[in-house]
Amino acid sequence: MALQGVLNSILGKKIGDLEAVFVVHVIGTVLLGAGLLLGFTSGELRALKDAPWYSYLGGPLNILIVWGVIASVSKVGAAPATTAILAVQISTALLLDCFGVTGHKTALTFTRILGAAIFVAGAYLLLRKPS
Repeated sequence: MALQGVLNSILGKKIGDLEAVFVVHVIGTVLLGAGLLLGFTSGELRALKDAPWYSYLGGPLNILIVWGVIASVSKVGAAPATTAILAVQISTALLLDCFGVTGHKTALTFTRILGAAIFVAGAYLLLRKPS
């Protein structure tokens, strides 16, 4: 993730952030399309119509995530941006698991909260400005 963010950020500095988001998605789409045409598949694309409407929100969310990574890496660097992103992702994942969004409901125990808090504290130490 850190390398991807850096590479996308370099592209964003050359052509613009939104343009970089567009280009990396086009390249990804072409490569994935080629893979599907060559038979590298593990599912059934025809079942797409049976997916719930909200499952399609992953596409727009991905655009926002890639754009946010490009912008943040450009502004603060790879380590702080990646640290902040991971802290938010872990916190979000804990809540999603707690509510069973993926079908795997996991209780939000003291231990899990403590683990997340320790991670966030570590992120704070990595993100704070040196004295």
